[in-house]
Amino acid sequence: MKRNIFLGVILFATVVGSSMDALAQMDAVVQYNPNSIDPIPAYEHHYRSRVWRRVYLEEKQNKGFFAVNAEISKFVIDLVKNGEIEAFKTADLVNTAELKYSNEELRGLLLREEAATFEEWSPTTPYDAGNIVTFNGKKYAATYPSTGDNPETSTAGNWELNESAGEAREYNAREMTSFQIVEDLIFDKRRGRLYHDIQAIEFIIADAESGAVKSFGWYRYKDLEAAFRKYPEKAIWVNRQNYAQNKNFADAFLLRLFKGYLVKVENPDDMDIIAMIVSSGGNWREGVNETYRQENLLMEKEHNLWEF
Repeated sequence: MKRNIFLGVILFATVVGSSMDALAQMDAVVQYNPNSIDPIPAYEHHYRSRVWRRVYLEEKQNKGFFAVNAEISKFVIDLVKNGEIEAFKTADLVNTAELKYSNEELRGLLLREEAATFEEWSPTTPYDAGNIVTFNGKKYAATYPSTGDNPETSTAGNWELNESAGEAREYNAREMTSFQIVEDLIFDKRRGRLYHDIQAIEFIIADAESGAVKSFGWYRYKDLEAAFRKYPEKAIWVNRQNYAQNKNFADAFLLRLFKGYLVKVENPDDMDIIAMIVSSGGNWREGVNETYRQENLLMEKEHNLWEF
């Protein structure tokens, strides 16, 4: 009898010890995503996949985010200029100095052209039409070739005041014609439904003059959503069918009032869908077809999860 009790105590201690080890291991795993607005604990994830989507703001379905003077891009630019939001160089949102933009760097991304400086007018220098000089703190443009004709006192019409010459030029909100979303598709096994957990948004500048395209940084969606709620008078999604039902940008995202094209599904090679097809010998058109196939697979996956 004593031996049985002794063995029972040992078995009980072993089970308790194993349970404590399991709990310790569970605690060591991050259970809540710090970048989620409404995080779902990892132990409730029945299925999770991270996807990238591209949203083109000039498309009819997306124009609610791109109304004139109420563009979501203008809203973000204002946040940047006021120093109210952080931006990252990658969608991983790694909070280090190397992978995070300083406000000065971010403001620099807005510059199309930096301000130019011009030489001081000299009475001995010959100037051609179109040359720009400074004189007494003002800028003048030559309208005709001249030498020795003072820009400020000229009566021959060789110079005209041009204070806007050489000013820095910035990209405007209408040139941020798209953004990219990174979101986690999570099937919550407790609530039995699929959630779209937006992690970050990248705003993209398309230079209307040169055709160049560049990133304007990745932003935590959690930070953007807080700003949308903070400034409801500016963060307005315009309902083209009923202006009495305009919504906050945050609510528009929550209701999925946008059309986004699938760009990438999380994969070991960390490659876009089209790049994967091209790298395996396919062409660009086959890559586009593959994006639609992957979208259908995601929908089929959601449907199948409802079966269980």
